[in-house]
Amino acid sequence: MIAAILFGSFFLLLIIGVPIGVALGMASLIAIAYIPFLGFDLYALGLVSGVDSFTLIAVVLFTLAGSLMAHGGISRRLIAVADCAFGRSPGDLGTVTIMACLFFAAISGTGSATVAAIGLAMIPALVKRGYDRAYAGAMIASAGGLGVMIPPSVVMIVYAVSAGVSVTALFMAGIVPGIVIAIALIAYNILQRRKAPPAPPELPASGSLIEALNQAKLALAMPLVVLGGIYSGIVTPTESSAVAVVYALIVSCFVYKELPIKAIPKMMLDSALLVSSVLIIIGASVAFGRIIALEQIPSELAELVLSITDSWVLVLVSAILLLLVVGTFLETLAAIVILTPVLLPIMIQLGVDPVHFGIVMIVALAIGFVTPPLGANLFMAAQVGKVPFDQIARKIFPWVGVMILALLVIAFIPSLSLGLPQVFLDYGS
Repeated sequence: MIAAILFGSFFLLLIIGVPIGVALGMASLIAIAYIPFLGFDLYALGLVSGVDSFTLIAVVLFTLAGSLMAHGGISRRLIAVADCAFGRSPGDLGTVTIMACLFFAAISGTGSATVAAIGLAMIPALVKRGYDRAYAGAMIASAGGLGVMIPPSVVMIVYAVSAGVSVTALFMAGIVPGIVIAIALIAYNILQRRKAPPAPPELPASGSLIEALNQAKLALAMPLVVLGGIYSGIVTPTESSAVAVVYALIVSCFVYKELPIKAIPKMMLDSALLVSSVLIIIGASVAFGRIIALEQIPSELAELVLSITDSWVLVLVSAILLLLVVGTFLETLAAIVILTPVLLPIMIQLGVDPVHFGIVMIVALAIGFVTPPLGANLFMAAQVGKVPFDQIARKIFPWVGVMILALLVIAFIPSLSLGLPQVFLDYGS
């Protein structure tokens, strides 16, 4: 009864267009009203405790760091390195674009920032070299999903908080799966370009790679500074986000001198406003999750699933299908905080590692985020690429299919996720 009221009111509010954070809060309040032994102070306490987390500071700071890098010349230099290194490889500038997204993902932490930063620079260049504009936009929208798969990732931090797992282990677990997705996208682009050969690209001049590497050495060092500090134990993931902001600020303002200091206050305000909506969702979801726990919905769902089958393969495939569908209409962070308390207990009972499932969950939701009808990365790519949304939506489905195949490989070869944490962090021993 309570579960029906909770989820029914939540989805009804979403259907009529209520923002996700407000819908979570209102659904929780409606459900609390029907539970005799609960008071409305449960919601207030949940809202406060949900955002009262040291780890969540990293969400704010990594978002600001990504904005500083996008506007401070760092992304442009990363693109130049990718062009010089991969411009003559099969797939030409498409390979360059996907690798640039991979590089930028390693320092931005968000998918939308990756799509915006790389799309603005690369879509016009791709069109000049013979690429269809809608195809180029779909490629960048897909590769932009790497922003949440490659550490440091804001989504990984939120999952770690929701699931109670190590942020460091999750960061390390995301490296190989992110590379697998990138390789799959590059392979698909190469096959497509062989069917329709592009105009001969302008090859980099001799020695230009060395020059590009020299100009971008500080940009390329940023992932090493941020992730190296985490994995070596010098700083925590939260502290590393502050390091990322300071590093990006110094390089953008005082070394590259492409970011005026007077622009920083507005960027800080924009980042704060962007993250505030995320924090509202997280806080509201805590009360939502507490009601789910009090009503024993996860344990009852686990018993139901296990009474039907004890095959972790079937359950994992079902979870992936659910996540792919949910990701098409629900923002990734909201889906993480809502579904983790429901799905994770089932997976743990079936012997699926929570860190491995976290990577599978994040990748599946990232794929949903580029899938019509409500793929946010598609809207961003359409906007920056000046492509009608319906055209880019038609071109995205082959890319989504390739990413789903790569996701299945990641899901059923756990060592791809757990190998690095087991070797370097002694995880699971």
